[in-house]
Amino acid sequence: MKIFCLILSTCFCIATKAQKLTHKNYNTLQELEKSITTYSKDMIMAEEAIDRYRADSFFTRGLVKALKTTYSFYYNFDSINTISKLYAPDSSFKIFTWQLVKDYSSIRQKGAIQINTPDGSLKLFPLFDASDDMENPVDSTRNTTRWVGALYYKIILTTFNNKKYYTLLGLDENNEKSNKKWIEVVTFNKEGHPVFGGRYFQYPNDELKPAQPAFRFCLEYKKDARARLTYDDEIGAIVFDHLISEEKKPENRNTLIPDGDFEAFRWIDGRWIHVNKLFDYSVDMTGVDPTIGNPPVPKPIKDKKPSKKEQKEIEKFDPYKVNEKRNKKEDQRNKEEY
Repeated sequence: MKIFCLILSTCFCIATKAQKLTHKNYNTLQELEKSITTYSKDMIMAEEAIDRYRADSFFTRGLVKALKTTYSFYYNFDSINTISKLYAPDSSFKIFTWQLVKDYSSIRQKGAIQINTPDGSLKLFPLFDASDDMENPVDSTRNTTRWVGALYYKIILTTFNNKKYYTLLGLDENNEKSNKKWIEVVTFNKEGHPVFGGRYFQYPNDELKPAQPAFRFCLEYKKDARARLTYDDEIGAIVFDHLISEEKKPENRNTLIPDGDFEAFRWIDGRWIHVNKLFDYSVDMTGVDPTIGNPPVPKPIKDKKPSKKEQKEIEKFDPYKVNEKRNKKEDQRNKEEY
């Protein structure tokens, strides 16, 4: 029954979108999408930084032009795969994010939030990455002009006291030594403007997490460590890797790597409450090499001592034993002849 309702709801949404986005406007959006597809690739793949910046400029202008098409909210720009395009679970807004790389010391995120308006007109909030000017990016709420940039890959919708909270999970390829993953809670004020951050995280202070009070959560780790931060629908929690310093210097975030344990956040009464150890198990690390580790091996099979009968059977086919018996017989024969 649930599956049928889901299919029916999906079909209804598609039909509603088709009614709002006319055939003419759909064709217009397709043409405009084609005109910026090359720029969308060049702003990521071009060899020279100046070419990436130029392509980004043309792409941004072309995207805004396309979004001005009535009911463009329902058009997903499927051929453009170098940017993130996420719909809020309740379809109230859509967020675009991408990154622009000058070099590994300068990586900046760009983005925009498109509001789903009743008449299909464009209501767009450009996002301006101000990370380079922030000494402490977790210290306060921020607006669109002081955005902590990230390439978002997940939106989680939660509620508390009849208010909606949109939690964004995002990646920032910070620099040549470390990456950052962010948990950012977005709300909308009375004027309908997005507000980034707030006192939504409850966890004890430690040397690995942003010091409280934290208005957003950051997981920074070694560049090639591949730390996980994702939302698990089955358990209803944001799950992330527990980190340790491979050099025993946790203050150096570029030395942090996953150790196999997981932490989590669960949404309880309007806050993401920290779960220190998500899975209750321990790993026996006795004798494990700290650098390369030890592969798992089965319990060694110990040979039992063979019986006398088995030993005789073995000796029948043991060349050494056969030769030894033959030599003894020859020595005995020689003694008798002598």
